[in-house]
Amino acid sequence: MEKRIIRCGMDTLDELDAFYDRVNEYLENTINYPLWKRGEYPGRNSIKEAIENGHQYMYTIDGKTVGAFVLNEEPGGDYDAGEWSIHLNKGEYLIIHTLAVAPDLNGKGIGGYMVRYCLKKAKENGYKAVRLDAVPSNTPARKLYEKEGFSFAGEKDLKRGYDDIPTFVLYEMNF
Repeated sequence: MEKRIIRCGMDTLDELDAFYDRVNEYLENTINYPLWKRGEYPGRNSIKEAIENGHQYMYTIDGKTVGAFVLNEEPGGDYDAGEWSIHLNKGEYLIIHTLAVAPDLNGKGIGGYMVRYCLKKAKENGYKAVRLDAVPSNTPARKLYEKEGFSFAGEKDLKRGYDDIPTFVLYEMNF
């Protein structure tokens, strides 16, 4: 079994767009914990932008896409509002965004594998922490991050301007 996490190039745009669309379709038909919007977010435009900036990753097993995420230094909101245990300036930590697992493989350890990869990459590159945010009602994500050792850092308005998501829960892992 060949497992690989790769930084994506434009040659993966169609595959990632189809992957996130399958995830969003599943969420539409079950419980949409992250409140993602099919065709909007994550969608082709946000995926393309993440690829162009070198921030989009995909996890494959034997050539099949089983997970994806964005890893960068951009909070996309007011991370200074967080109740972080240590003060870090932007650029001293990495942030995990849009982490998704193939719906037919939920509960198989794929999310944890991707999170541990992010932690390892951050440490190897001299970052002092990994931080992230989630929709407060996104129970599966919160359980995953807590299981992987992340600490809760408050529920805050990140000033992103989403009427349907006024606050986000924040998590951190310091090194």
